[in-house]
Amino acid sequence: MKPFRWLAVLLLTTSTLTAFKPTPQYNPDAVLGTWLNGTKQGRIQIYKKGDKYFGKLVWLKQPTDPATGKPRTDVRNSAANLRSRPLVGLDVMQGFNYDGGKVWENGMIYNPEDGKEYNCKLTLKNPNTLDVRGYVGISLLGKTQTWTRVDEHRTL
Repeated sequence: MKPFRWLAVLLLTTSTLTAFKPTPQYNPDAVLGTWLNGTKQGRIQIYKKGDKYFGKLVWLKQPTDPATGKPRTDVRNSAANLRSRPLVGLDVMQGFNYDGGKVWENGMIYNPEDGKEYNCKLTLKNPNTLDVRGYVGISLLGKTQTWTRVDEHRTL
């Protein structure tokens, strides 16, 4: 009977210790770099300023307005005074905090396609795949796009 008790104590101790393993540490800067958005129409460069993360539109598949031949501007913005600003170079993501693990949240994302700003959460699925969830109010009421990391030495 004694060997059985020792085995039971050993198993209980082992399972208790493995249940309280510390969570793995991730690199808060793993999200930095250039990403191809879900529609494959733009590239966003995510950068860090202080302890916050931001994103700038650095490339458009169609950078010029076909009607004018000039660089595309923010024509759908609800603020009339911002409609003439160029899209390329525009900060479209602002104020993300690293939340631990593979999540950055409490940021805002601007969608030039509808001229609206949304709450946003970023989840790094793997080193080259980023889920970007824009939402109004709560994350449950939103839409997710999957972005792909861009190899800086390759063109589309």
